[in-house]
Amino acid sequence: MNKQELEKLKRFSAKIRLNTLKMLVHCKYGHLGGSMSIIEALSVLYGKFMRYDVKNPQWDERDYLVLSKGHSGPGLYAALSAAGFFDEDMLYTLNQNGTNLPSHPDRRKTPGVDATTGSLGQGTSIAAGIAYGLRLQGREQRVYLIVGDGELNEGQCWEAFQFIASKRLSNLLVFIDENKRQLDGYTKYIIDPFDIEQKMRAFGFATKRVKGDDEEQISEAIDEMLRVRESAVCIVLDTIKGQGVKYFEDMTDNHSVKFTQADFEAAFAAIDELQKRAGALADEMASA
Repeated sequence: MNKQELEKLKRFSAKIRLNTLKMLVHCKYGHLGGSMSIIEALSVLYGKFMRYDVKNPQWDERDYLVLSKGHSGPGLYAALSAAGFFDEDMLYTLNQNGTNLPSHPDRRKTPGVDATTGSLGQGTSIAAGIAYGLRLQGREQRVYLIVGDGELNEGQCWEAFQFIASKRLSNLLVFIDENKRQLDGYTKYIIDPFDIEQKMRAFGFATKRVKGDDEEQISEAIDEMLRVRESAVCIVLDTIKGQGVKYFEDMTDNHSVKFTQADFEAAFAAIDELQKRAGALADEMASA
């Protein structure tokens, strides 16, 4: 990846994070922590790798994304808007009556959403079914799956992983967002996941662990995994819940935030900083 490509992705990440914050501030509550920790992964996928047509979201040749950790819908919506699937104004309808942006993704409502998710554990099975179906049809599209580390408490994930590995579905790239927290606290104190990378290897996956806030590392890992043909593939994202804004990273309970005055002030400061960052990256790209 050259410097210009990397700066473009960083700008895209800044825009997604900015709009995630703006919509949650407007709503006054929502799933902030887990949305923020997957933003760089979404940026790299929608900004570089995924095949899609914003004018035809149901395009037969598109790649699929399954956000199994459906509570992170705000991050996905911000990415879809930034990619051009719908206007930014729609983001401010999040969670409102009659909205097409419900708290958890619904493929019948939102342009660009390929799977209705939210009941944790089920998205992995959905993605496995899509990938296996594409293989049976001889199609070359890819499926990208994002799973939360807390979600791995669900046995259904591991049953689906067994199927994916057994069928060697290399057309399905699994991302595990290891932000180390879940609804009730730190994962290691609830059900210790131990070493997720080693677990996935033991299940039969080619696995790589990367910094989840580093677009270049994520991109290089995807490139590597897309070359694998003989086994299932997985990237473990080493992330921080609330990633990208120190105030929210340090918040004890950042899974779903109901904004206090202090939270609003921190969010507004972060929004100002992200707007400057996006503008600076744009200026640098223009002068390159």
